[in-house]
Amino acid sequence: MCTVRWGSGAFAAIVITAAFISVDIFGFAGEASAQVLPAQSAPIIRSVAVTGNQRIEAETVASYLTLQAGQRADPKLLDVSLKTLHNTGLFSDVSLELQADGGLLVTVRENPIVNRVLFEGNKNVKEDKFTEEVQLTARGIFTRAKVSSDVQRIIEVYRRTGRFAATVTPKVTPLAQNRVDVIYEIDEGPKTGVAKINFVGNTVFTSTELRSVVLTDESRWWKFFSSNANFDPDRHEFDQELLRQHYGRNGYADFQVVSAIAELTPDRKDFFITFTIDEGPQYTVADVKVKTTLAKLDENVLEAFVPIRSGQIFDGEKIEKAVESITFATGATGYAFVDVNPRLSRHPESKMIDITFEVNEGPRVYVERINIKGNTRTVDKVIRREVRLTEGDAFNRVLVDRSRARIRSLGFFSEVEIEEKPGSAPDRTELDVTLEEQSTGSFSVGVGISSTENFIVDFSIEERNLMGRGQALRFRVQASSRTRSVDLRFTQPYFLDRNLAAGFSLFNQRTDFRESGFVRNRSGFGVNAGFQVSEFGRGGLQYLFTYDDVDIDSISRQLLAPGADPTSILAPGSNFTLIDTVDGFGRPATAVQANLCDFAVQNLTPTCESSGQFVSSLIGYSLAFDHRNDPIDPTSGWRASLAQSFAGAGGDVNYVRSEFSSAYYHRIFRGFIGALKFRAGYIEGYAGDDVRLSDRFFEGASTFRGFEVAGIGPRFLSPQRTRNGKPLSQAIGAKLYGIGSAEISIPLPLPKQYGIKASLFTDFGTVGLVDDATKFINGDVSFFVDPDGDGIFVEPVQDDLSLRATAGVSVSWDSPFGPVRFDLAEVLRQEFFDKTEGFRFSAGTSF
Repeated sequence: MCTVRWGSGAFAAIVITAAFISVDIFGFAGEASAQVLPAQSAPIIRSVAVTGNQRIEAETVASYLTLQAGQRADPKLLDVSLKTLHNTGLFSDVSLELQADGGLLVTVRENPIVNRVLFEGNKNVKEDKFTEEVQLTARGIFTRAKVSSDVQRIIEVYRRTGRFAATVTPKVTPLAQNRVDVIYEIDEGPKTGVAKINFVGNTVFTSTELRSVVLTDESRWWKFFSSNANFDPDRHEFDQELLRQHYGRNGYADFQVVSAIAELTPDRKDFFITFTIDEGPQYTVADVKVKTTLAKLDENVLEAFVPIRSGQIFDGEKIEKAVESITFATGATGYAFVDVNPRLSRHPESKMIDITFEVNEGPRVYVERINIKGNTRTVDKVIRREVRLTEGDAFNRVLVDRSRARIRSLGFFSEVEIEEKPGSAPDRTELDVTLEEQSTGSFSVGVGISSTENFIVDFSIEERNLMGRGQALRFRVQASSRTRSVDLRFTQPYFLDRNLAAGFSLFNQRTDFRESGFVRNRSGFGVNAGFQVSEFGRGGLQYLFTYDDVDIDSISRQLLAPGADPTSILAPGSNFTLIDTVDGFGRPATAVQANLCDFAVQNLTPTCESSGQFVSSLIGYSLAFDHRNDPIDPTSGWRASLAQSFAGAGGDVNYVRSEFSSAYYHRIFRGFIGALKFRAGYIEGYAGDDVRLSDRFFEGASTFRGFEVAGIGPRFLSPQRTRNGKPLSQAIGAKLYGIGSAEISIPLPLPKQYGIKASLFTDFGTVGLVDDATKFINGDVSFFVDPDGDGIFVEPVQDDLSLRATAGVSVSWDSPFGPVRFDLAEVLRQEFFDKTEGFRFSAGTSF
């Protein structure tokens, strides 16, 4: 309110009564007013003086006034000046006074400065959560409005964690030099649970089924690890969207959530949540069309990109996939700015629905800047080369999503987010790529337990982002009862700053294939190159040179017939020793001791035929395609790869090896993810060469759960050696394998940050096929064996392509000291000569 009173005197004066403003902030009271002496006309302001200011410069205070020296003291402008000073939030009291000499005196009292902001009583929520939300900060300006706002923000933080009984009491402690300490005393109260989730109006799906759809869980004593067994308003909104998606996937296009009510019990301990829904009819797709006004686009061609066909049950998710596919297809033809608008024409009487995708030119938006944030170690260009857009390109949502997936696939970052924000003009946008780096160096340790080997330890040192340049360097030293190896590998993913990966490897390895009875010493080197063949595909070329020394490191004894020549049972030139012993009847006898493969009867066995020294020179290629929605933790999509290598570009070995691998992922419902995987391989010699033992496929353990290492596939049953009355057997490898796996990931009632996952699996497939020469001794009945001691003799080389199958449960834990994995398996189908393993464990650590 502004009142002007005219009077007489040597100097005109004005009395202004401004709207009364009272400030009472925890003991700080103030009043804003402006008073000058009355006058018949508004006087001219001769000067402006400021008093009461401590930290703020007088010029700064005067800059907020709408009147300056030389202007008349207009009451309206004085009132505006008074309110402007208060609205700055810098002052608890302001007054304006026109002096007798024409000077305008501005008297202020500054708001206090916050010395510290303290939180007391918070046991279940870390202080960091509050500091992200509150407005008051150390060295900031104290105002009562900010305190009230902060109280509500803290309460909201607790509500998001399910504590609706939380209360916050603010207290202020005055300090010297116009400073204050602000203390928020918190009473967290009990955690508010969810007593019951009810559904009204559902007939197609039971309430139990719908409870598995929503994210919120009912509170139960055994769900003490669950972070969803409480009420969260944001999650409550998301639950409604999950219900819409669930019904939409199952053909209910008219589904609605009529109401979603959350009622808090009087004791404020639990919520009763009730969803009232209208399911509507289930629709079947009738016609699917694509309409466009763009000249260069063929509607029939675009319809081929739509994953919806007439006669199918309506699926809302496929609508979204169709929009993405059409957007990508139109972008490939040069239309970067298109709007794809799906139109649904419902026919409730026939329960049919027509879908029309209208494709029109959309608003033109260009990428002005791409900002990379959070990469404290990784250099910018490593990230930018994975972004499918560059500055100046037309904005494309599909390419933004693809860029995020490519950056995540690097494995350098735990979090990757790409956000849009307005640019300098309406047709400009900026992309903020926000990253959170994770450790890329690793020190891994693997531990295995099986019936054939008590303990295995493997460790390696690897850096996947060397000096932040995206280069990979691995130095691995492995030592165990079966393997000793040294391996050095280096990969430059963008050789010469081109989309061409290049690398090399050096290795030396000594492996005791005890399952096959031979020891292989291998040394060599390799070079490789990788390149992009499509947006989702990569190709590779490689050359590998190896020197193998395969030794049958086993000493054997064989009784010599009386008067027989030792050389008659040995290969020519063999070294041997004669030992006095007794035969099975206790009679004196002579035994010949020599290397296992020096005995003529063993020289023809599958194991001994592959001993010796060999040089291999291989040229190979590979193709891989990855259409998974997430390369780290996929929930949908597929991947496939094919690799072939040709040995014979020099060296002593000639063969062609081919391997194929694929996987398909699909979300079943809620957190249940299904996966189908398949691997196959075949190797064949040429130019008169058979496939040597060390080049064949050995499957089992991690590649076929439920079987030991090399526990499945062709085996040689030795007629000369027995254990517990049964012949010893050796894996001899296979030329062919085909192994499939069906797996369902199970959501656990544990917080995601614990990193514990579980899955049910079944592995099935076959491993077999060896060269005819390997089965040569099957034609000699003297080599036949009686595996069960029941008088039934069988061929020594067992090779059966019959189906094997196992089932079990797998649990993995991303523990603080590295990944841990447990596999429990039950064999459902096997051959008598296979070796089974019911439990397997592995662990590792990283830095």
